[in-house]
Amino acid sequence: MATTILNHALIDHKLTIMRDKDTKTIVFKDNLDEIAMLMAYEVTKELPLVDKEIVTPICPMIGKELKKQIILVPILRAGIGLVDGFRRIIPTAKIGHIGMARNEETLIPEEYYAKFPSGLEDSIVIIVDPMLATGGSASAAITNIKARGAKDIRLVCLVGAPEGVKVIEEDHPDVELILATLDEKLNEKGYIVPGLGDAGDRLFGTD
Repeated sequence: MATTILNHALIDHKLTIMRDKDTKTIVFKDNLDEIAMLMAYEVTKELPLVDKEIVTPICPMIGKELKKQIILVPILRAGIGLVDGFRRIIPTAKIGHIGMARNEETLIPEEYYAKFPSGLEDSIVIIVDPMLATGGSASAAITNIKARGAKDIRLVCLVGAPEGVKVIEEDHPDVELILATLDEKLNEKGYIVPGLGDAGDRLFGTD
């Protein structure tokens, strides 16, 4: 599947606030919530629907409802910052969690925590993480979620680097990747340039 870059004026405006190194934690979190809501609207606008018979105050009619359950899966820990905004738009979404950490010897991302609702195989799984840098952790998370039965998966990130996009497209061509913006590159430390720094530290106020 092709990668989608949203190019949304309000998202770009709010992302600029988040990128500023002088932006305080509370403002960073507020803008992340708002961007998450905007992205949730864009990501879900073409989800499959089924007919539903209802009765309005005027007459019976055939409306629409989502065909599948939505399961949000933040990649710990920064991914948690996107959950509130998504859930405001999709209050019926269930929440799973997955934590990935790099093995210091093999340098390969490994799962250290996972907890999911039942029904992954029949649901739309939306994996969320603010940053897509090297793509290693996101790719490993997708692999692990697929191994648990998920088939319909989307990966949603605020900021991506070309290196990470390439990894996801090559490792998981069946997964739709949605970015708020695509940045220039990774630096020698693996940070996205211009990026917004360590999203987890800025979100939670840690060093």
